[in-house]
Amino acid sequence: MKGVLRLIAALSLLVATAVRAEVPVIFPATVAVTFDRHGIRPVLAEGTADQTVGRAVTADDPVRIASISKLVTALGVMRLVDAGVLDLDRDVSDYLGWQLRHPAFPDRPITLRLLLSHRSGLTDGADYIIPLGETLRQRLADPRAWDSAHGPSGYGGEDWFHYTNLNFPVVASVMEASTGERFDRLMRDLVLAPLGLSACYNWSGCNGLAASRAVVLYRYDGSVARDDLRGALPACPVVVEAGKPCDLASYTPGWNGALFSPQGGLRISMNDLAHIGQMLARGGQGFISKASFAEMTTPEWRFNGRNGVGENGEPDGFFCAYGLGVQLIGNDTAGCRDDPFGDGIPRLGHPGEAYGLRSGLWLDPSTGRGIAFFTTAVPDDAAKGASAFTAAEEGVLARVR
Repeated sequence: MKGVLRLIAALSLLVATAVRAEVPVIFPATVAVTFDRHGIRPVLAEGTADQTVGRAVTADDPVRIASISKLVTALGVMRLVDAGVLDLDRDVSDYLGWQLRHPAFPDRPITLRLLLSHRSGLTDGADYIIPLGETLRQRLADPRAWDSAHGPSGYGGEDWFHYTNLNFPVVASVMEASTGERFDRLMRDLVLAPLGLSACYNWSGCNGLAASRAVVLYRYDGSVARDDLRGALPACPVVVEAGKPCDLASYTPGWNGALFSPQGGLRISMNDLAHIGQMLARGGQGFISKASFAEMTTPEWRFNGRNGVGENGEPDGFFCAYGLGVQLIGNDTAGCRDDPFGDGIPRLGHPGEAYGLRSGLWLDPSTGRGIAFFTTAVPDDAAKGASAFTAAEEGVLARVR
């Protein structure tokens, strides 16, 4: 009863504060699903998926899950590695059909291993949203796309991590060029359909029912950030150059892997995301090889206090160990604050942050227990909790453990 009263008091304070500030009242949509190797259990669903119609959010509603998309993209890569189509350590220039080099370190080949572990020397300085009509090659010719001080890692003992969204459009372009198929369709055939998931990148391949259940992403000020679909799929699933048509029929696979947002554009429900967590909890059994699972989940990079930075360009204790599209948290290392659970248990998975959403897919590989969750309307400058994660994320995890 006391918990209920505290919740009512908090909501009353939120409404009063918003009225005084003349800001729309936005109650976050929050969903959490726990899982282990044997079962999945929705444990939290509160708030509205669409404020306009007052539709309550559920664990079956698809949401733009942000950077957890990287982990799922990496699963597609490993399926191609298992099939012998891709090699993690081959120069990606061989797949792309043109030479990809860091302009300041032209003697260092760039590989999928480096791209998937954020050690390629790329940055987001030139932006990672590349519209239809522009090519990846054109974007990477911009000097701002590269870290002038740090090249691809693993050469001469240098090991530098820079969390960079642009790595994954390059990965997607390699996937396309090696198969002749568009990224959205590849991911459907390699990952989403084999796992029985109702999910898609940038809404391509999802149906009208999914669109009708979309979680609208709101900013903290009440404005719509993404996916206010009004029950219909978007007319064009990709960003197009101004004044140009959405002509995907003429697109050549491999030219622009950014189109379907491999770094953050996956739309998926928490129940379906938990199914991915279950597969990982089983060591990838029946989906990827033991060797590929080990490649993904073994750290390619560990923070030593001076050898890497996060998305903000600073070492903030958030990233301390990273595999191939997989973050490892709960590290007992000086300068690390990467344990939003606060229990010291090492976990693997990935966080997500974009358009007011914070999300996470985390599991303890020793027990197979994990959680898939998201919460919306989180301010960009949200307060941190006891860790480098936000208090909003820590609050969700504290409620469902």
